[in-house]
Amino acid sequence: MSKRTYFGTDGIRGQANSHPMTAEVALRVGLAAGKLFRRDHGRRHLVVIGKDTRLSGYMIEPALVAGFTSMGMDVRLFGPLPTPGVAMMTRSMRADLGVMISASHNAYTDNGIKLFGPDGYKLSDKRELEIEAHMDEGLQEGLVAPANLGRVRRIDDAQARYVEIAKATFPRQLSLNGLRVVIDCANGAAYKVAPEVLYELGAEVIKVGVDPNGCNINADCGSTHPAAMVDAVREFRADVGIAVDGDADRVAICDEKGQVVDGDQIMAIVAGAWAAEDRLSGGGIVATVMSNLGLERFMAAKGLKLERTPVGDRYVMERMRSGGFNLGGEQSGHVILSDYSTTGDGLMAALQVLAVLVQSGKPMSALARQFDPVPQRMENVRFAKGGKPLDSDKVKAAIADAEVKLNGSGRVLVRASGTEPLIRVMAEGDDEALVAALVSEIAGAVKAAA
Repeated sequence: MSKRTYFGTDGIRGQANSHPMTAEVALRVGLAAGKLFRRDHGRRHLVVIGKDTRLSGYMIEPALVAGFTSMGMDVRLFGPLPTPGVAMMTRSMRADLGVMISASHNAYTDNGIKLFGPDGYKLSDKRELEIEAHMDEGLQEGLVAPANLGRVRRIDDAQARYVEIAKATFPRQLSLNGLRVVIDCANGAAYKVAPEVLYELGAEVIKVGVDPNGCNINADCGSTHPAAMVDAVREFRADVGIAVDGDADRVAICDEKGQVVDGDQIMAIVAGAWAAEDRLSGGGIVATVMSNLGLERFMAAKGLKLERTPVGDRYVMERMRSGGFNLGGEQSGHVILSDYSTTGDGLMAALQVLAVLVQSGKPMSALARQFDPVPQRMENVRFAKGGKPLDSDKVKAAIADAEVKLNGSGRVLVRASGTEPLIRVMAEGDDEALVAALVSEIAGAVKAAA
C-alpha cells in the first residue's frame, strides 16, 4: 500500500491556508470522498459536516461542500459541535459520511479534516488511502449532471441532540445537585453544549473558555492548558474542574485542591468502578504506548490487563472493537467509552468520573490519584521538514544504550509526531534521575541529526 500523502494519525491537518490545509485540498477531499462513498446510484447520498470555532472553518467548510455537492451528495451542516457529536450524528442520521473540521488541541492557526464512515467510526488507513488515490485526479473527473447536484441544509438542532445523548450516559438514579463544577470549553466546539449538559444534570456551573472569536481556541485554556481550569476551581472553591480541548474529544480534570488528573488516572477511576460493577468488558482496557507504567501495574493488581496500541485514538478504538473492550484511551485525555460513543468524548468521560464521585461521597482529591505514576520524562525535538532524524545511527545507538541502562525496569519510546514535524522522546522507569538523563541523551542525539 502506498505512502500517505495527505492523511496523518488523525485525518488531514496543517497550518490554515497553507498546503495541505487549503481550500483546494478541501475541495479535492470532498470530490474524492464523495466519489468513493456514492455506493448506491439509485438513491440520494448524504454527508454531515461539523466544525469547531476556528476562523479558517469558514474557508474549509464551503470548499468541502462544493466538492461533495459536485459529486451529487446532499450536505447537512451542524455548525460548532464536538467531534464525538459528529460521529454520533453520522450514524443516527444514516449519513454515508461524516466530516469534522478541526485541528483538535492545536492553535487556531491550524485546522484539520477528520472523516467518519456511516458506522460513526473514523475511517481506516485503507479507506483514507483510497481517498488519497482519487484526490490527485483531475477536478473534472466524475462530476454529476446539473440536475443531480447535491443540496445543502443547516441542521439547527444538532447541539440539542448531542446534549440529550450526553445526558443519557449519566446514571439515571444520580444527580449533580450540590456539586460546583468548573467547565473550561477551550473556546471551542463544546462551548455551548458542555455547560448545558452539566447544568441540566443539576450542577452549579462555572464557565471558562466559552467566548470564541475565531482566534482564541485553545489559547491559554482547555485541556492542554489546565491552569485556567485550576485557577477557576480555586477562585470559586469548586468541587471539581473539567477542561476539554478545541473539539472536545479529550479531557483533563482537577480536584478541589487544583491537582490535575490526566487520561491515565481517569481511565483508572472508570476502570476500577466499572470492574466493581461487572461492567468492564474484555478483561481490562486498551491504552497507547504513551500510557504510564503505573497504570499497567494498577490494572494488574486488580487482575485486569492493559493492552497497548500505537498513538492515536483510532488505533485504540480498533483494538477495542477487535478485543471486545468497552474502555480505552490515551494519557493525553482521549477516553473512549464504546458503550456510548465511537470515538473519544471528553464530556462523556468526565460524566463517568462525576458519577463515581457522586456515588463515593468523597471529595475529588480522594479519587484523583488511583496509582502512583512511574517517573516519566518527555521532550519534543522539532526538525526541518523532510528530515529523517530517526534514521540516524547515532540516534539508534542512543536509544539502544538507554534500553540497556534501564535493564527491564522501564521503557523508552521515540517516535515521530503524526501531526507536526516533531520527534517525541519519552522514557519512564523507577529511577527518576536515570530517566531524565536518558531522555536528555536521546534528545541531544536527535537534535544533532535534525
